[in-house]
Amino acid sequence: MGFALSDMQVTSSSFDSHGKIPAKYTGEGADVSPALGWSGATDGTQSFAVICHDPDAPLVSPGTYGFVHWVLYNIPGATRKITEGSDKYT
Repeated sequence: MGFALSDMQVTSSSFDSHGKIPAKYTGEGADVSPALGWSGATDGTQSFAVICHDPDAPLVSPGTYGFVHWVLYNIPGATRKITEGSDKYT
């Protein structure tokens, strides 16, 4: 699957870039959402979607990989962050 080139950056203060997500943010821990922030979205962006895809999860069926844990969509285009442990965004 190809992706369009973009200057958009996604960051989190909850875990290191390319690092493991701490157990706190899993069903084996407190099961709270991590803090997420982003910048560099294209002018005129009307909404965002965030997909929590786990590529290390076992195969669901032949030819596929991983597991989608949750999806948050229709986030207003002016939004730039989701705070830890919250379903609110700003």
